[in-house]
Amino acid sequence: MNPTEHPITEDDIANFLANTPDFFERHAELLASVQLSSGHGGRAVSLQERQAGMLREKIKGLETRVVDMIRHGQENVAIADKMQRWTRKLLQAAQARDLPGLIVDGLSTEFEIPQSAIKVWNVNGIFSDERFATGVSEDARTFAASLSTPYCGVNSGFEAVDWLPDPGVAMSLALIPLRAAADAPVAGLLVLASPDPERFHSGMGTDFLERLGELAGAALSRLRAQTSR
Repeated sequence: MNPTEHPITEDDIANFLANTPDFFERHAELLASVQLSSGHGGRAVSLQERQAGMLREKIKGLETRVVDMIRHGQENVAIADKMQRWTRKLLQAAQARDLPGLIVDGLSTEFEIPQSAIKVWNVNGIFSDERFATGVSEDARTFAASLSTPYCGVNSGFEAVDWLPDPGVAMSLALIPLRAAADAPVAGLLVLASPDPERFHSGMGTDFLERLGELAGAALSRLRAQTSR
């Protein structure tokens, strides 16, 4: 058979080397003589140097990933600590009527939210004249009830923006529906606002905000109880 009819291909060479691990043991001089591009400019290096360089790059990438994992872990611990302190203050509230104020003040203190506001409806009659229970239209309640997850994005003229201390500087918003339980009807709306247009944006995850809403909603269920406490 004429060997030119079946020329040796690169795949043939690669398969041979992969299946003949002792080849370079018998031909060790090739490792020093093979010259490859360094990968950083046009300088030629030996096969060993190129492999060592590739290994260093791989190690560097792994080190970067480990550093990122440690940083994310530390950030998660810090967030969990803030959430615990905020929740503890809600649990320690002696009077139910103090809860809305504690919720917004705690968010500003623990999570550095520039502005926040809260409204609650369907409360016990003894709270009906409180500021947190007044000034909410039926349209705002309907909108809140339509939110299956928090709204994050630009200020598009929502009524809830007017509840903030300084509506004019609210460039981005998070609107969080409040429920006493996951399957309970919406009974309030928490508004977080920032002058930074990117602080709350449509592409951000809402899991953390949902947890805030669940905890706040559960705490505020005391306002619908039959006593002032």
